[in-house]
Amino acid sequence: MSRVIHTGQALVDATAQVRALPARGQNSMADGWSQEAGGAVNILVAAARSGAECVHAGTIGTGPNGDIVREALQAEGVAWSATAVEDEDTALCVVLVEPSAERTFVTMQGAERRLTVEALASSRPRPRDLVCVTGYTLAVDSTRVPLEAWLETLPEGVEVVLDPGAAFADLPEDVRSRMLARTSVWTSNQEEAEAMTGEAHMARSAAAVASLLPEGTVSIVRDGPEGCAVHVAGTTTVVPGFPQKPVDTNGAGDAHTGVLVAELALGTDWVEACRRANIAGAIKVTRRGPATAPTRSEIDAFAARL
Repeated sequence: MSRVIHTGQALVDATAQVRALPARGQNSMADGWSQEAGGAVNILVAAARSGAECVHAGTIGTGPNGDIVREALQAEGVAWSATAVEDEDTALCVVLVEPSAERTFVTMQGAERRLTVEALASSRPRPRDLVCVTGYTLAVDSTRVPLEAWLETLPEGVEVVLDPGAAFADLPEDVRSRMLARTSVWTSNQEEAEAMTGEAHMARSAAAVASLLPEGTVSIVRDGPEGCAVHVAGTTTVVPGFPQKPVDTNGAGDAHTGVLVAELALGTDWVEACRRANIAGAIKVTRRGPATAPTRSEIDAFAARL
């Protein structure tokens, strides 16, 4: 079976629920807080809970944060292939979640940025595997350079899934062009797609993104409760969403991506994969915490109630 291999940064989210963001130089009291594995872990957990075999190919530090990441992956049956970074811990991402469920981030850098070609190669990708790339890896030289070099060595038949993130549109044009040329599947939110295409509607954005990619590739653009649009073989299909009252949107896009790639690894068709990913995102926003994607049976139960 195809595997899901993630090359991005596994971090620890230090999350606080705040009534409002503090003004500059001021303080805001939190109503609750937690510290859990996040970043690439969100996608890997979501994919594993939908039945995919998953591997984390990024670097993990040694220390309390690295331990949190490894424990979270192990609990979901996700393997990690790279040797631990001995002299540095995994970094934190500070997350402030407002009552609207909107979240604001401050990301630190640690062992997860000590990436090497050897670390990535330890995942041993094979044809039909899905290799997930995030634009945040491309935003920093210490991770971009080894990633670009390693992508050139991938066996024929490996699919590269690009989750561009907000960073991608601001990257140098040559970096963007090289990555787009290697991309098999684009999956992003509407804001990220609009930043690349100027299109303000997800269906038009999906089609416009497809025009930037190699022939035969697929683009998916999601827009929260509106669902997502998938452009494949010259046709764009809007797959409706399932609006919920959100409590925490941190990790909702990751849940969508994780379930999407899991379904692709399992051979599900594009529209049904997007529908299940939409359900996963809808369930996730009703839960606090980054890596709280639903299981396959929970998605099935939600679908049965529709």
